[in-house]
Amino acid sequence: MAMAGRIRSTLPHVRKALSSDSRSALYPALISNPELSRNYATAPAAKEKKVKVPVTMYGVSGNYASALYIAAVKANALEKVESEILDLIEASKKSPKFSQFMKDLSVPTETRVKAMTDISSEAKFGELTRNFLVVLAENGRLKHVDAIAKRFAELTMAHKGELKAIVTTVIPIPPEEEKELKETLQEVMGKGKKVNIEQKIDPSILGGLVIEFGQKLFDMSIRTRARQMERLLREPINF
Repeated sequence: MAMAGRIRSTLPHVRKALSSDSRSALYPALISNPELSRNYATAPAAKEKKVKVPVTMYGVSGNYASALYIAAVKANALEKVESEILDLIEASKKSPKFSQFMKDLSVPTETRVKAMTDISSEAKFGELTRNFLVVLAENGRLKHVDAIAKRFAELTMAHKGELKAIVTTVIPIPPEEEKELKETLQEVMGKGKKVNIEQKIDPSILGGLVIEFGQKLFDMSIRTRARQMERLLREPINF
């Protein structure tokens, strides 16, 4: 009961922290990157369709996932691309050799490109997915494909009005606290958004909770508070 009370007492801080974060930051334009400037779909478009990614993404995997998302939405092929990328990930999990091949940067670029082209043909991947995998091969980014797929899945969920929030606590969150937390997240995200909570147990955080959604992190754990207090105590006092 004491732990449940702590979790409940943390919820107002969660609401305040999330509300203070600019909601407009969740809808950025595509980050400019020379590596991503190539068009993944070769078919000409009659009229350029403006697309914004629904969740902020950072880093290599985030940038590539965002670029693929925009190209897939423009081509009206979001579900197809997601399915094909996930098929590739599943194939890599079943084949250690294939997984190692994608991570091995010593493999010549032309070999990586040919492999992705052949695999796409055999799997009957669409032109968009094939071109994307070729770009990854050319830029030596195949080792990031698993992370890219995860980020891309987050974008497709957001596109459907869904949001996955990973909540880490010391013990499982009681149903009433989970419901309240879910309502708080949905309130912040706005109407029409569906929040799916995934619980993780980590005794090392000592207490409180850590919330991750998209690429945002709100750490309200006792471990982090203790570290912050320790740093403050170590700072010299100026008289």
